[in-house]
Order: sequence, then structure tokens, then C-alpha cells
Amino acid sequence: MKPMRARACARLGPVMLAALLMPAAGTARAADEVATVTVQEPRAFGHVVGDRVTRIVTVHVPAGSAFDESSLPQSARRGQALELRQVTQRSRWQLVGSRHELTLVYQVFLSPPEVRTLELPPLTLRVKGPSRIEDLRVDAWPLTVAPLAPAEAPVREGLGELRPDAAPPLIDTGPARARLTAYFVLLLLAAGYLGHVYLGLPWWARRRRPFTMAWRALRGLPESAFAERRQEMFKRVHEALNQTAGQVLFEPDIERFITAHPQFAGQRAELALFFQRSREQFFAGAAAEATDHDAWLRRFCKACCDAERGAA
Repeated sequence: MKPMRARACARLGPVMLAALLMPAAGTARAADEVATVTVQEPRAFGHVVGDRVTRIVTVHVPAGSAFDESSLPQSARRGQALELRQVTQRSRWQLVGSRHELTLVYQVFLSPPEVRTLELPPLTLRVKGPSRIEDLRVDAWPLTVAPLAPAEAPVREGLGELRPDAAPPLIDTGPARARLTAYFVLLLLAAGYLGHVYLGLPWWARRRRPFTMAWRALRGLPESAFAERRQEMFKRVHEALNQTAGQVLFEPDIERFITAHPQFAGQRAELALFFQRSREQFFAGAAAEATDHDAWLRRFCKACCDAERGAA
């Protein structure tokens, strides 16, 4: 048994020795590793005032070291031709160290009269290790800035003196005019309807009142022709009474007529007299020269016309 144990120990010896030496070797390699920096620069040409350029700086920090964020560039003071507007940092830690990506955004604030070369300023970034401090330098980078326009414009139409102001654009008023026309037509239709309902129909109804029409016929008849057409005039007054009563009206119906149409109450006696003279005219053979009947019939018809429209 002792020889076998000796042989096993002989085999394990080198393995244990290697396991003991590996951490020391890793520490030595980590001490030998250094921080590195890579830069992605913007294009160096074709810039004008107002352009923004982006510079991406990537710092690789070995394990055991740390990136000193106090070495980050600060926003530049105002009024410079090239100003640092924004600094963004993204960090990622790995087994072999860490990676820090810096995004620097610059803006051009210069419009030179001729092509001019500016420079993105150099940077010094610091990495702190267990035994030393490393400074990583990023060199300056050129930027070519061109003028917006030449100092003297060529003598050509549109490039020389200032052109006059353009005429204001015309606005199409066709739809607005069409709407206004439609509104005006609708307004006329509405006004016509209201006028017809509140003015035309009442006026027409007044013109078509029974006693109004009878009075119009009597008033337009000359005195010389009244005696010849006296019976016709009596018939017109009878028709007006019948239309107002809604039936054929006789003398016994006077009280019932006045009850239904109280505006004729003031003509009670005249109504009775009308039926009496009407009988004389049609059935008793009244003398043709009874001109007093003519004047009375006019007055009676006028009084009924006034009572009909509420004026008496």
C-alpha cells in the first residue's frame, strides 16, 4: 500500500503546484494590463454654422482599475467657435474589466467668410489602478467649416441685390362665396315663408272677409247705378251674413247669430231692419226711387264690416 500512495502523491504534486501558482500568475497579468482608448471621430469636412458633430470615445479599463469620472470634459463656455453641448457616458462591467463609452456632442457657432479649419480639442482621461494612475490622451481632430454664402454674391438675377417681397398668396374665396350665397337664399326663403304666414295670409284673409268684400262692392258702385242694382247689393249683404253665420240666416236667427258672433251685438236693431227692408225689396215691390234705402244699406254694410274686423 505504501508504494501506491507514494505514486499517487507523485501524480498530484504537479497539479497542486499549478493550482497554487495560477492566482499569482493572474495577478501578475492583471498588473501588466493597461487601459486603452479608441475614438470614433466625425467627418472632417463639409460643416457649416449650426451643425452638430458627435465624437465617440471608448475607454477599456482592466480589472482592478477604475475610470476617474472627474476627468470627463466639461461643457465649454459660451461664445466659442466650437462648443461642447452634451456629454453622455455609458458604462459596462465585464470579467476582464470595464468598458466606458463617452459620447461628446459639439456644435459649430462660426460662419467664416471663407473656408476655415477648426479643431475638436484634445482630451486627457484618467484611469486609477491599484499601483499607478494612467492618463489616456485623445488628440485633437480637425473640422473644416465653410461659409453659408460667398462674401460677394455674383452679379446674377436672384443672387445680387435683395429681391422685393413676394406678393401674398391669394386665398380661394369660392367656397366661402358659395356658402354665403346658400345662406342668403335660405334667408330669403325663410323671410318669404314668415312674410307669407304672418303678413300675406292675414292680409289675404282680411281681404276675403265676407263683409269686407260686400263693402268693397257697395263702395265702388256709383250712385247713378245703385237704384238699378239695389237687389244685387241686398243679395251681397245676405251672402256676407250667410258666410259669417255658416248657414242661411233668417230674421228669427238674429239672436242666435249674435250669441255666436258677439261683435255684431251693436247691430241687433239694424239687422232686424235689414231683413224688413229686404222683404220689402224682394217681395213687397218697394219703389225704385227709395234712395234712402241705398244710403242706409251702405251705412249698414260699413258698420258690419267694421264689426267684422273688430273696429266697432
